[in-house]
Amino acid sequence: MTEPITVHPALQSIAFQPLLAIEMKVDRIYKFGGIGTSHQAGMVSLGRFQGDRLRGEVLPGGSDWQTVLSDGTILLDAKLPLRTDDGAQIIMNYRGVRAASPEVLARMTAGEEVDPREYHFRINPTFFTSDPRYDWLNRIVAFGLGQRLPSGPVYNVFELK
Repeated sequence: MTEPITVHPALQSIAFQPLLAIEMKVDRIYKFGGIGTSHQAGMVSLGRFQGDRLRGEVLPGGSDWQTVLSDGTILLDAKLPLRTDDGAQIIMNYRGVRAASPEVLARMTAGEEVDPREYHFRINPTFFTSDPRYDWLNRIVAFGLGQRLPSGPVYNVFELK
């Protein structure tokens, strides 16, 4: 197989636009232990989001389930209930990864605010709503860049075009 794979020119670059910034407060983390990996769940109590096309609040009841690998890498699996300022209800699900050196992880665990350029924190959210004003969210592909603050995560989320 010496033939190169031909990729159409329209597929050789990527375009995206800002969708929203979201911040949330994680009240409590429950740790479930494990061998080699462990599991924990953060309970999200509140937050807010804002972007050019939607803004509102993160409702209580969200959760951020995490698998912690032996090297400290965290695999995320979260579900958040959102309500826009104009009353639409939206579910935001995301999976993601947060990885850092042992030194950076120790600083984060100690409650220090660490520059997000010192670690890798990415998510890929999906959205679900039955509100016709936001039906377009059901069909987008998005990605987010994250920062872990002592109170909880902040994400800047982008829509792939």
